[in-house]
Amino acid sequence: MTSASPQNSTPVVESTEANGTGDAPESLLSDEQSKAIKKVIDNLYAFRQSDGHDPSKVFHRKVNKRSLPDYYDVIKEPVALSTLKSKLQNRQYNSFADFVRDCALIPHNAQTYNRPEAGAYQDALVIKGVMEKEFQQLAEEGTISKEDAILPDLGEIPPASPRPAEEEEEDEEEDDEDDEDEEGDDSEEEGGKRKRRRGPRSLAAIAKREGTSKEDVQKGADADLRKRRGRPPRVDTPMEARIKAVLKGIRKYKNDMGQIMIHQFEKLPDKTAMPEYYQEIKEPIAIEIIKRKQKRKKYQSVDHFMRDIDTMFNNAKSYNQDESQIYKDAVLLQNEAHKLAETEKSKPDDEYIMEEGRLPLPNGILHNGELWKVGDWVHIQNPNDVTKPIVAQIYRTWQDSEGQKWVNACWYYRPEQTVHQYEKHFYPNEVVKTGQYRDHHIDEVIDRCFVMFCTRYSRGRPRGFPKDKEVYVCDSRYNEEKHKMNKIKTWASCLPDEVRDKDYEMDLFDGPKKTKKVPTPLLHMLKDGAKETDEPPKPRWGADNAPPIVGAVHKGSRDENQSPPPEPTPSPPPQPPPPPRQPTVPKYETPNYRRTSEMDGRMANNSETAAAPPASYNSQTQSHSQTQTPQYNQKSASPAPIQYNQYASHPTPNYPQTQHHGSASSSYHSAQTDPRYQVPAPYRAAAAPGTTANSVRPHEIFRLSEQANAQIPEEVRKLYQQDEHGNVLFFTAPPVDVLPPTKEGSAMGHTARYLAEKLRRKIALKEKRKAEGLPEDYDEPKPKKVKPEMDEDLTGQINNMRDKALRILIDQMQEGTEAIYKDIYGAHWEEGARFEAARRADRQAEARRKNMALAESARKRQEEETVPLMGTGVYLDDFDPRY
Repeated sequence: MTSASPQNSTPVVESTEANGTGDAPESLLSDEQSKAIKKVIDNLYAFRQSDGHDPSKVFHRKVNKRSLPDYYDVIKEPVALSTLKSKLQNRQYNSFADFVRDCALIPHNAQTYNRPEAGAYQDALVIKGVMEKEFQQLAEEGTISKEDAILPDLGEIPPASPRPAEEEEEDEEEDDEDDEDEEGDDSEEEGGKRKRRRGPRSLAAIAKREGTSKEDVQKGADADLRKRRGRPPRVDTPMEARIKAVLKGIRKYKNDMGQIMIHQFEKLPDKTAMPEYYQEIKEPIAIEIIKRKQKRKKYQSVDHFMRDIDTMFNNAKSYNQDESQIYKDAVLLQNEAHKLAETEKSKPDDEYIMEEGRLPLPNGILHNGELWKVGDWVHIQNPNDVTKPIVAQIYRTWQDSEGQKWVNACWYYRPEQTVHQYEKHFYPNEVVKTGQYRDHHIDEVIDRCFVMFCTRYSRGRPRGFPKDKEVYVCDSRYNEEKHKMNKIKTWASCLPDEVRDKDYEMDLFDGPKKTKKVPTPLLHMLKDGAKETDEPPKPRWGADNAPPIVGAVHKGSRDENQSPPPEPTPSPPPQPPPPPRQPTVPKYETPNYRRTSEMDGRMANNSETAAAPPASYNSQTQSHSQTQTPQYNQKSASPAPIQYNQYASHPTPNYPQTQHHGSASSSYHSAQTDPRYQVPAPYRAAAAPGTTANSVRPHEIFRLSEQANAQIPEEVRKLYQQDEHGNVLFFTAPPVDVLPPTKEGSAMGHTARYLAEKLRRKIALKEKRKAEGLPEDYDEPKPKKVKPEMDEDLTGQINNMRDKALRILIDQMQEGTEAIYKDIYGAHWEEGARFEAARRADRQAEARRKNMALAESARKRQEEETVPLMGTGVYLDDFDPRY
């Protein structure tokens, strides 16, 4: 019994076994025999080899059926040490011979399922010897008969089927170069466990195995390659190939017990189990750490690599006793590793040319004046849709035998290129990681982009990254075979080995950016009458070396890690009926207030517009804004979404957006809007204390940019309300009910309420004067003003005295400063003063530079928040649905 597959040499134990319950039949064992069985089980658990290895560990529990389902097809009677313990506790053994047979099944199952070179196979032989010794001792003590002490013959061990040479090479390659996601797959299926998938690296490897041409393989394997999880091709420098050859060579040595020696050095001891090891060994290292450093290009030479090999074996010799097996293995392997390294270094570099004549370019590729290297995020030409370039990350760079330069890149799909459940929501600009690692000629690389993990996307942007380049967000992997998306737990596991330890600086936002997910852009593709039991539809493919033309949606059940769709926003409660309309004043004409006379009349006629109370309009506006969600163009021939209103999250009316023709094919940055049309954060008046959610919201005000405002003639600007900088103000709500202006040339008059209050004050003043016996037109005497000459005289005296006091203060401060310098520097105080002045000047210059940078940053943010209304002309009816 083991947990390794027939093809693997490393056991994987992951299972649980519940103890039996219920009433057990009366056991025929004597108390002495029961105690003997318990002693045998305890000794099997406690046995350790001379080097501390526990051969019983892989036999503690039965194999997890989900991890190795074929194990139970091969092994019909699975048994583990936990099985023996459970049967003894439940008194299920009727004789000692039954216990002996169960013990014999443990090594027999392991030898049947595993290959002779597997570690579990070797451990089974050791456990079998321990069992035979224990039973022999019990027979000598008279506890059992000599017949019961002999392990029964359970049948011949079937010979191991021979493996093809290519398969052995692939196993060695997998040991030398693990899958890209070594930190663990983020899939939550099957408890997060993943099975290793064996597959050739390239079409050339397939053709070599099957004896066919590369072209024939290409035609027959396109569909599988599109779905299969891949890995980037091997592109090793001669130095990297030499290091791999040494690691591969030391795996072939076995000790006297038939065990592969290097297995003992694969991992470091457990810190909790052996804390004394880390107290004695100051530089712990193991094979898995060396492999990781080799994959991440940490070694600069073979000698650099051999220093870690020597450290590993010296640690083993320092910690273990000279007569132990691990000490002997360390001595032998260290000598053989040095011999292999010297042999590899003596070979010329020509012997390490990769398949198909690939020459690695570890320093990147210089193309079109830019350096493209491993880890760069790029846009690659998409022959299926030129408006949607392939989002990818470079994993390999090389040159072929003809001098052509290539990159291997991992693709990231857009939502509309995947097959997913119809209720799935995505971030704007979201992409998902795929298992597609494809070769592209360097000419296919268009420009740069950037992909950020979802946890950092809302906090800022990569520092120094051009603003005209696309920045995407990613939080899932896409399984093309099962059409499922799994949340990414560790972003580093998605990156090339060379850049996993590197991080990038960010320009942080003032606060976390709230990004709302939007419905799938393929919702319109859901078939009428679709059912949850229907098979997921297939994506539509086009060119060979490109993502799908368009994905699909289905009505199947949501994935376990898929959040439910957001609840629809409830409608606001019904508003009370508006009060009776008040009589309005006669309408008047306001010059230059609207674009046409029809609109002038519409705005001037306040009987239909301004009479309604503001609360009613605000409630309608809020309802409209909350219920409005970004929609996609379902009638478009392209699955790409149209540009939805980016500002639907503001509680303001959702103004229709003007659509410009030709924007989809104008550039590869179709998702960006014209930078001139950016809506700023609206000005909001401060809410009065104690206001509630149902109170009237203040009107929201917008202003033009400086450039757009300057294009309005000054005489026209004077006719409208302006802020302190002279910018014309635009309101989202109509003006209040006003009367005709009383002054000639004014654009607006006062409200009726203001004029009525003014009239009441005037009447009250007349009555007061009449009661005091004063004439109605009596004006109270004004206080005498100081003569201008005297006023100027007094002001001049004050200014002179202020300047004199300031000079005296400066002189006193100067004298005090010199006294301090004399105390500090003594006779050289003047030189010290000059030094301090120079340092102070530098600090002041640095402070000015920082202040200028902050002011420039604030100015840019303000520009980004500004809505310039330029172009062909913007009018009120372009963005206000009431006109």
